[in-house]
Amino acid sequence: MKKNPVSRRSFVKISTASLAALSMPELVSAQPEAPQQQRTERQPADPIVAQPGNADAFTRYFFDSLMLESRYLDSDIPSTKLELFGETFDTPIMTAALSHLRVPNGDGLVIYAQAAKACNAVHWFGMGEDKDLEDIIATGARTIKVIKPHADNAEIFRRIKHAVNAGCFALGMDIDHSFDFKGNYDTVLGLPMKAKSTAEIKSFVKASGSKPFIVKGVLSVSDAKKCLQAGCAGIVISHHGGHLKYSIPPLMVIEDIVDAVGGKMKIFVDCGITSGFDAYKCMALGADAVSVGRHLMPLLQNGADAVANRIKAMTSELAGVMTATGVHNLGEFDPSVIHRVI
Repeated sequence: MKKNPVSRRSFVKISTASLAALSMPELVSAQPEAPQQQRTERQPADPIVAQPGNADAFTRYFFDSLMLESRYLDSDIPSTKLELFGETFDTPIMTAALSHLRVPNGDGLVIYAQAAKACNAVHWFGMGEDKDLEDIIATGARTIKVIKPHADNAEIFRRIKHAVNAGCFALGMDIDHSFDFKGNYDTVLGLPMKAKSTAEIKSFVKASGSKPFIVKGVLSVSDAKKCLQAGCAGIVISHHGGHLKYSIPPLMVIEDIVDAVGGKMKIFVDCGITSGFDAYKCMALGADAVSVGRHLMPLLQNGADAVANRIKAMTSELAGVMTATGVHNLGEFDPSVIHRVI
């Protein structure tokens, strides 16, 4: 893969707020101010000022600062087929590992899985009871089960065994639920959590047998390298919806993670993805696939078809951007198509 240019190229120095405020003639004629005239204050729309510490807001801001160049010559209708762990899916846009989804018209967890099955997408499942997982698997959705970092490793091994026996496609752990960010270990629905060592992750990988084991909540090269050392098949670059204030956007660190472990394990991205354009930007910068969660949640009350149709629409939008940038399949993304406007 070519070097990601996003953080190392000279950027166009105009804020998104300023860009939106300019008319086209003003934009065309805009010139850099003389050094003594340059303003140092940030625009009010800048989330660093408007919503300090809000990682979700800054992630959205960062997504929208990434612009695309077009490459029409020699382009063609692309394929969005995803080859993952020996299986083929119609889209690299996956569901996210959500938990406890209850909606008026039925079991949200099952509806969510039915949607993934309907569009032949990879499905992820978060926290829940054994029966929840069994009901999800019964839909036929190819499911990746994410296990919490329970303080009791015996419970983790029990859940790994159950997930394997239930027929999960793969499984893993979201390591970012270890602490409560008040100086203590986390407690989720009354269940105590605890941070895990690299050696412990390795033991979970071993317990998974032939099933790929993925660590979710990686937001640094350090953790990515440790996951590789532990034998993980993949990682999810994520800040868990801004679980930690001031977390960097996944796309701010993906370049260095790809340099460190790219090609040696699968790299997935979630957090704030709401369109095919967002998915494209993630994949152009090195992601193998992306997960969408909160964006789909409101559609659950309208049934599986509504969720599936949104995933299909995002996939179509992704394909449209691929045509405009000369990408024929998921193996041809080029990070040099991305330019950042600050």
